[in-house]
Order: sequence, then structure tokens, then C-alpha cells
Amino acid sequence: MAEFALRLRAAGKRFRQGVRVVDALRDVDLDVAAGRVTGVFGPDGAGKTTLMRLAAALLHPDAGGVEVLGADSVADAATIQASIGYMPQRFGLYEDLTVHENLRLYADLQGLDDAARESRFAELLRLTALGPFGARRAGALSGGMKQKLGLACVLLRAPRLLLLDEPTVGVDPISRRELWAIIKGMREQGASVLVSTAYLDEAEHCDDIVLLHEGRLLLREAAATVAAPLAGRSWLVRDARRSRRQLQLELQRRDGVLDALPQADGVRVVLGAGAPPRAAGERWDEVAPRFEDVFVSRLRDAGRAVATPPAASAPGADAPPAAAVIEVHGLRRRFGDFEAVRGIDFEVARGEVFGLLGANGAGKSTVFRMLCGLLAASGGSLRVAGVDLRVARAAARARIGYVAQRFALYANLSVAQNLAFFASAYGLRGARRQRQLDWALHAFELAEVADAGAGELAVGYKQRLALACALMHEPTILFLDEPTSGVDPLARREFWQRINALAESGVTVLVTTHFMDEAEYCDRVVLMSLGEILASGTPSEIRARAREDGAAEPSLEDAFIALIRQHEAVLRRAA
Repeated sequence: MAEFALRLRAAGKRFRQGVRVVDALRDVDLDVAAGRVTGVFGPDGAGKTTLMRLAAALLHPDAGGVEVLGADSVADAATIQASIGYMPQRFGLYEDLTVHENLRLYADLQGLDDAARESRFAELLRLTALGPFGARRAGALSGGMKQKLGLACVLLRAPRLLLLDEPTVGVDPISRRELWAIIKGMREQGASVLVSTAYLDEAEHCDDIVLLHEGRLLLREAAATVAAPLAGRSWLVRDARRSRRQLQLELQRRDGVLDALPQADGVRVVLGAGAPPRAAGERWDEVAPRFEDVFVSRLRDAGRAVATPPAASAPGADAPPAAAVIEVHGLRRRFGDFEAVRGIDFEVARGEVFGLLGANGAGKSTVFRMLCGLLAASGGSLRVAGVDLRVARAAARARIGYVAQRFALYANLSVAQNLAFFASAYGLRGARRQRQLDWALHAFELAEVADAGAGELAVGYKQRLALACALMHEPTILFLDEPTSGVDPLARREFWQRINALAESGVTVLVTTHFMDEAEYCDRVVLMSLGEILASGTPSEIRARAREDGAAEPSLEDAFIALIRQHEAVLRRAA
């Protein structure tokens, strides 16, 4: 086996976006060892997909050179493509075909021998646990199952180098772990694996780490040693006198604190040099550093800082006085004979940050759409901002702000034009309209890009613009659907500072997310499984439910997985 599966020498790649020229990769020198799992980490726009496409010989470098499995990516592109497996972010499954039919189609496209394909199908279906679903249409699979089927199609020829571009994006924690088990299995079979991801916690599954930011290589290091320089600088801080939200805000303001995030029953802090800036009544416990600490400290060293957002615009004067602004009782939703949501109940108080969690296919997206007034309920009662959504969805939507998972504004309009459009769409007129436009440009620091096309913005600016448009009409309730997917850690922190400020001002926030560390920002969460509520409470209460006698308290992700697997096992035994 060659020593290196992939080598880049001063590699660069540029793209033109309108009148702008974007350096997707800049002067990258990189050696990727053979027979190992190498993770490529970074936010959207870091250059991960460009690196993957160069490695797949689908793009040619504009500068420098790329060598894949010992072959030049320009001169020997066909040879390289016959030896690798490449799974892009949006793998082309045929959703009207069954699992078996998709496998047969890709076997035909890859020229797989008829005598070998059936045994290979059986092996891959066993590896991906898709055997019982061979006759199911791909379009009827959950998000995680679709990703596993896509991976099976890529693995039909047992590639020497496997390139996976964000295979775990948008899938739940259970599916993420299953996909990583498959990836590790390929390494054990002798394949080299290069996998990109925006989930920094996935570093623990890798042998080596590559960190990209704005097209530049920030580090390349063995995963086992990458966090060692931060030993002694990571702490968990508790203070029984204050809420986690208040404690986090206080810690962020102290000199020497690089990072402060809610975790468990306290706030996880990363320090710069020097002694911890402790205050009376606080308990500081040292914790092991992690890869995200490294990323944040590197970005800080590069001059990036988390902006402290101005005070949030207060909710409208017509905010309902009732403590509960979202009331769900006996909620059901059927699609034909299939019941996606089965009689669930919960309430959300004014000013609360409330998380709606669940595995792919659990029903949380259906509940979310019903709460937003985008989908009618089949049964039960549903009140949002004092309005019965069964009879007055339009009236409720006027009091709701919504931020979609994918950028859903008008890419061909400028920032200022998007803001003006949404101000008009929400019926703002005269002095109030101008006041809100000025507030959006100032509070979200959009003035400097007001004339830029929305589609050309960096991911962090797109996120700010989406949130500004959602808040233009001063809604009393804000719905966030996977709001920080793909953005870098500092942009995520800035986003959540804004959300915390809104909650403090009385805005109710309901969020869906697959980032379990983001669920830690929530005051309470509901965990759904198979259309039902499996558990509800504070993040600490959810973790406590999954803790085994004598064991340490699990992480929220560990609790999520344990509770769902336990619930589904009980249902299978009862069936």
C-alpha cells in the first residue's frame, strides 16, 4: 500500500460568483495517510467540498498539484475515478426505485460483474442494516437510511479511497453513529477514508484531523494529540445563584475567557493564558479539552471574535399575558393510514427556549410545521400566541417569526431589498417600517453589506439576514428549524447570544436541532420517538433519566440515543 492516499502541493482553486472571484482553496499543502480515517473539518465555505472534488479528480487545481493514489489528478483522472468511491453531499438516489433497485442500477453504472453483485448486495445490506427494507422505495426511507443507502451504492466496488462529503449532515445522532460504524469498518477492510463534516464532535471517530477555514489549512494533526495544548484550560463552572443563561453571559464578559457554552448543569469555559477569573460562590471543575476548543482558540488567534449583539427588539405590545403561549393537547396528524403524530401534549411558556428533538422520522418536523401553521392538524387542540390554529392559522402566523434550515430568502435581491420586502409583507408602514429597517441593519451588523446580493453572502451573514427578516414584525414567538447547520462555531455562538437576548426580552423560542450541544441552550426539551413524546424536561432531567446506577451522568447525545433505543425496543417486544 502506498504511504499516502492523497497529496496536495500548493493547491489552489478559484471560482467566479458574479463579479467576485472566490478563493475556495489557497496554497494548500496536505498529505493524507493511507489506511486511516482522515476528517476534514470546517464550516460552510471553508473549502471542504472543493477539496473533495479535487481528490475525486472532478475539478482541476488552478495552482499547484494533486496526487491521488499515486496518480496525477489531471493526467490520470479516469484511472483515479475507477479506484475511488465518492459520495457527494446530495447523492443521487432514485426515490421512486426501491433499495434493491437502486443497488442494481448503480451496479450496472459501475459495471459490477453479474456473478459478484448478489453477494455484494447481501454484504452491504447487512453492513448498513438495510436488509429488511430492500423492497421499500428510497423516497420512503428516513434521512439516515437514505444516507446509508447512498453509501452502500458508493461501496459496491470496494474502493481503495473513499471520499465522503458531509455524509452525516441533517441526520440524527443515532444515524450519525451508525454511519461512523460503517466508515470505521471500511478502514478495517483496508480502505483509506477522507470524510468532511461540520460536526466538530466527530473528531473522536477520526485517526487524523484536517482543519480548513476560508480556504486555508489551519492544522493537520493526529486526532489523539490535537487537543493536548489546551490541557488545563477547559473548565465546567457552576453557580447555584444564577441560571445557566445568566452565568454564561457573565463569564463571556470576563477577561481571559475565550469561550463559554452551557453544558450539563453549568457553563463550559475555555481560558486563555493565566489563572481562571473566579468569583465568589462559583465552583470550577477542570474538564478534558476537546477539538471544538482547539477550533475556537485558533479562530480567536486569527483575530475572529464573537460580536456582542445589541439589545433585541422587544416583542410587540400585543404579546399575550398568559404564561403559556404554545399549548398542545392530544395533537395528531395522519397521512392516509399512517399516523405520524400520536396524541402528544406539551406547553411552552413566554420567554422560554424550548427544544423539539427526535430521530429522523420521529414526527418532530410534522409537529413543527403544524405549530408554524404550515400544516393542518388531524386531531387535538393547538393554540399559538392565544390563537386556535385549527380555525385561524393566518392570525397566528402574523405573530410568528420563522427561520428555515436552508437559506430561504431571495438570493437575487440585495440585503436591503430582502429587508424591505419582508417589512412590506408583514404590513409595516410609515415610521414603524423605517424604524424596523434601521434596527435590522444596525442590530445585525448588515449595513456594510446592505447592497450585496443575498445569495453571495458568507454563511454567517446569511444567517443574520434570515433572523433579521424573521424578527422584522416583532413576533412574540420565534421558530428555528436547524438554524445553525453548516456555520462555524463562532458564528453559532453569536447566533445563540442573539437568541438568549430575545428570550430575556420575552420572546418565546422553539427550536429543532440535531446538534445536541445546542439543545443545552434550551430551558426545556421534548424528545420524540415514533410519533410520541418519549421524555420531556430540562436537559439535566433528560440526562438523569438515562443514567445507569453507579455510572457518570451521560452526555445529552448519549441520553438521546439510550432513551430512543430503549423505547423502540419496548415497542418491538410488544408488537
